[in-house]
Amino acid sequence: MPPPLQAHRILLSHRRASPIPRRRFTAVSSLSSAPAKTVAPGPPASSILSIRESLLSGERTAADITSEYLSRLRRTEPSLRSFIHVADAAAEREAEELDRRIASGGKDAVGPLAGVLVGVKDNLCTASMPSTGGSRILDGFQPAYDATAVRRLREAGAIVVGKTNLDEFGMGSTTEGSGFQVTTNPWDDSRVPGGSSGGSASAVSARQCVVSLGSDTGGSVRQPASFCGVVGLKPTYGRVSRFGLMAYASSLDVVGCFGSSVFDTATILSVIAGHDKMDSTSSSHDVPDYRSDLASLSLLESKPLNNVRIGIIQETLGEGVDAGVVSSIRSAASHLEQLGSVVEEVSMPSFSLGLPAYYILASSEASSNLSRYDGIRYGQQVSADDLNEMYGDSRANGLGHEVKMRILMGTYALSAGYYDAYYKRAQQVRTLVKKSFEEALGKYDILISPAAPSAAYKIGEKTNDPLAMYAGDIMTVNVNMAGLPALVVPCGFVEGGSAGLPVGLQMIGSPFSEGSLLRVGHIFEQTLQDLSFVPPLLADG
Repeated sequence: MPPPLQAHRILLSHRRASPIPRRRFTAVSSLSSAPAKTVAPGPPASSILSIRESLLSGERTAADITSEYLSRLRRTEPSLRSFIHVADAAAEREAEELDRRIASGGKDAVGPLAGVLVGVKDNLCTASMPSTGGSRILDGFQPAYDATAVRRLREAGAIVVGKTNLDEFGMGSTTEGSGFQVTTNPWDDSRVPGGSSGGSASAVSARQCVVSLGSDTGGSVRQPASFCGVVGLKPTYGRVSRFGLMAYASSLDVVGCFGSSVFDTATILSVIAGHDKMDSTSSSHDVPDYRSDLASLSLLESKPLNNVRIGIIQETLGEGVDAGVVSSIRSAASHLEQLGSVVEEVSMPSFSLGLPAYYILASSEASSNLSRYDGIRYGQQVSADDLNEMYGDSRANGLGHEVKMRILMGTYALSAGYYDAYYKRAQQVRTLVKKSFEEALGKYDILISPAAPSAAYKIGEKTNDPLAMYAGDIMTVNVNMAGLPALVVPCGFVEGGSAGLPVGLQMIGSPFSEGSLLRVGHIFEQTLQDLSFVPPLLADG
């Protein structure tokens, strides 16, 4: 099918918020208002642990587990369209080989992700299957190598089941901008899953795979996690190697991950994190076992978050944020207080400045990074009489509307006479955003906010409203500008669909504080009562 077109977008400028004196947070609602169909008896369990235990005990085989996930994928994929490419035959072969190793006494050599099916966002290179970046210009392109994050997953025993859909080259917030298909939300197939990592979030939510990889340039892991009711982690810049990730905005891009539980997300981060000689921006900061501080519910103290200071960002709960989202976030903050933490509101007046600066910086870097897709170095080539015509026709035919628009916008911002007015000023705003976070995180251990100003909206609802489309990123882009880690955990529901629509709580920490975020997120998740984030298409099945 031809690539769907998105409406022309323009930069959105936000009015600077007036400083509000810091005050103690007061809850105004409870978690008991969730729709009836979301009620469940207990917290989410780790799928990775369950798979490992069943394999090593002999209760199940890797072939059985793989067959179960592939069967669910085949049943749900026609309506969800989470994957651009599914490597079902290869997955079955790898599962059978794993069973042979286990049967021959190789249990000790089985990796921590043995038998775990992983979906990989299609802007991460995979040697064994196509990697298109969601763009027609790379249709059929197969790299000669795996991205470092993918390679480390394979070395840990994971089975890559396929490549997930995305907005073209990561440029979008709905996955409607894919050059191949539009992915839908498992909670309501008339709604978007978010973007740009919408395929990865949808696949985990629908249990088409156990976990998945995504990329986050301005919220592309966290916003889909919120929309699809899964856990999404954006690590600190440099925590995970970007080698093999198709570059969009190199100073903002981060490889992230999705899981149905915080424990599964922590397990994936433990595997993919660490220095990589192939990426000079990757950090040599020590990689802990992120699972080590994640205690089970039965071992938690009555106030497990005692002395943890949490700041709720005032500017993220004001005008433009849906009332249901605000209610869910305030309820989540109340729950964190009940767990022993001190929750206070904190004002960050520069928060709204990040959005327009982000789009200038990201588009500027994209205009440079995407120059390689010219029909010669990379991409489908169009025959033409001269070189310039060949360049122009190859890019015109292969790139989608949104990508072309951002290339043009970035090229304009970098051009002579406009560099100081746009790009330089955006970098100055980026410094302000960093300093604002440093000051706030000097007072608080964690900052919290919504992951998005609304729950998932209808497919096509905002293609003609570019301001609303861009404004949806306001909760997340500042974190990328500052290079900080952030975790999104499901925290509640708003009305919509047949069973309500999930809302995600974003937790932001200091550089390389992923362990603290995962610990708090795990405790929050394990103690959240009477809510299940399993979409209705699975309950019905």
